[in-house]
Amino acid sequence: MITIAPSILSADFARLGAECRAVESAGANWIHVDVMDGHFVPNLTIGPDVCAALRPHIQGTMDIHLMADNIEPLIPAFAEAGADVLTIHVELGSVLPGLCARIRDAGIRTGLAINPDTPAAALSEYLDAIDLICVMTVEPGFGGQTFLHHVLDTIGEIWERTGARAITIEVDGGITPETAPLAARAGAEILVAGTAVFGARNSTLTPDDYHSNISALHEAALAATGGACKGAEAVDTRIHHGTDKRR
Repeated sequence: MITIAPSILSADFARLGAECRAVESAGANWIHVDVMDGHFVPNLTIGPDVCAALRPHIQGTMDIHLMADNIEPLIPAFAEAGADVLTIHVELGSVLPGLCARIRDAGIRTGLAINPDTPAAALSEYLDAIDLICVMTVEPGFGGQTFLHHVLDTIGEIWERTGARAITIEVDGGITPETAPLAARAGAEILVAGTAVFGARNSTLTPDDYHSNISALHEAALAATGGACKGAEAVDTRIHHGTDKRR
């Protein structure tokens, strides 16, 4: 199964609630929220209060990608805001075991993101503590970047390393109808797409355009995989419906 997760980093910030409703009506059942603190990455975006305000407008999975340094005080705030998945970066290093445990204890599914030039081996010691791996195929911090093809090898290696574990592989950055099949063939199940869904900033796309864009991404990825990928059952039963066979 392939899931398209529109990134609201590319949405109209003046009408985020309506944008979330529109892409869900257009076929998305994950909404990807990029949270940046201006320190871990140079950009500054939104925080828990905005996510809490968006929660009533999101019927599916609220997938929060947290690009920040000071994670611990944010975990209860995002739990209260209604996060379904909270992803932090493997590049944070030695504090990760405690942070992963706190996210899981807060009742949120735990993700680890990995930057384009970080080796897949950096994830190895955490594989039994997480539910999702988000592979960055652009440098984190800004939308609208071009897909970095060398990261396809990393995606494939991560697919091999996860083995039979119920870990979902997500890819974030530069996803288009041309790159979606490449990511899906490498092992990705969740494809995060910003401008490929919402268009460039200040575009005049309509909900019908969102439907066409999401369908194009989905169909391109499915055609590359024949509709099958590792973990498809896990994506449906463990994340979409809130159950985890490992718990």
